[in-house]
Amino acid sequence: MWERRVDFASKVPLYQQVYEILRTSILRGEWKQGDLIPPEPELMRMLGVSRTTVRQAVDLLCREGFLEKKQGKGTFVRTPSLEIDTHRIRSFTEDMLQRGMTPQTKVIFSGLVEAPPEIAEKLGVPEGAELARLDRLRLANGEPLSVEESYLVHHLCPGVLERHDYAKISLRKTLAEDYGIRLQRARELIRAIAAPRKLAHLLTVPEGAPILYVERVSFTASGEAVEYLRKFYRGDRYVLYNELQG
Repeated sequence: MWERRVDFASKVPLYQQVYEILRTSILRGEWKQGDLIPPEPELMRMLGVSRTTVRQAVDLLCREGFLEKKQGKGTFVRTPSLEIDTHRIRSFTEDMLQRGMTPQTKVIFSGLVEAPPEIAEKLGVPEGAELARLDRLRLANGEPLSVEESYLVHHLCPGVLERHDYAKISLRKTLAEDYGIRLQRARELIRAIAAPRKLAHLLTVPEGAPILYVERVSFTASGEAVEYLRKFYRGDRYVLYNELQG
């Protein structure tokens, strides 16, 4: 089944080699999401290693989100979590393409709204100012992953909602190419919340399931606020990533 075999003469620990062999099978799609992997005795026989070695490798894959143990049923393949790099402003489409996934967008709402007090304050506009609102459901490989609610200062990008079909075209690209607006920096707030009914339905998760809530204000290089964005990520599919230095 596997091209690569365990090398007993290698200095690499056996469990690490088994981990790499199993992980490669998942990443190549030889084992797909929801598949039941062979039980420990069969893996021991196939790989020629001990139960302890197999268990260490499987436990590591479970911790990293590649596998999931279900009591009394066995160990199943699950889709690895997607990392959110909190250092970069990157569009969903760009992000998914870089991961080798097929992005898809469904527009939930598109229209002009009056700025409520809390959003007006964050964007530095008067309460009731005209904002262009665009709500989108984001999917990858057909799986719902996040919901985005964008509020744009409309006088900076007049007619932006009528320009394109944002199920097919990037909003960020439109801002840059049609209006010369490039988002250079952002301020974010991130917290965990329980999914309300509407969001749970859109994301196909149980009501009350944990989701990541991101609130972002994006600015041009000159410091002008352009967009207030709310993003709701499935908690079972995303993890936050950051690199720190001491």
